[in-house]
Amino acid sequence: MTERKPPGVSFESFVDRQIREAQERGAFEQLAGFGKPLPDDTAPYDDLWWVKGKMHREGLAALPPALALRKAAEDALAAVGRAASEAQVRRIVAGINERIAEAVRRPPPGPPLRLAPFDAEALVREWRSATGRPARPSGE
Repeated sequence: MTERKPPGVSFESFVDRQIREAQERGAFEQLAGFGKPLPDDTAPYDDLWWVKGKMHREGLAALPPALALRKAAEDALAAVGRAASEAQVRRIVAGINERIAEAVRRPPPGPPLRLAPFDAEALVREWRSATGRPARPSGE
């Protein structure tokens, strides 16, 4: 819609003509939301709606590093509860413990971390009792 409204033509009919011609060309068929319902509009207006949506789509977080690590620790504990094997529990715990140890060595900016590495053996024992799995030999 780069052309200007001709004089003597009402604005409404000019816009309607532009929309109709674009529909006939199929200009609206390749849009990202084509055929999908509109998002819920009952929430209060947020000035940063686009920024938040973009961050969500890109997988970015606006949390300070210490809070992001606390969230990752919570997610890791939840993942331990869903783990299918003892080896998977140990991998999850080792991964988050490595991140916590790095943050303890070099504290991130923001609020205090207040996290210590998890006791892998204790978490494995809890996982075994929750899943009813027997203890494995130490060679696993």
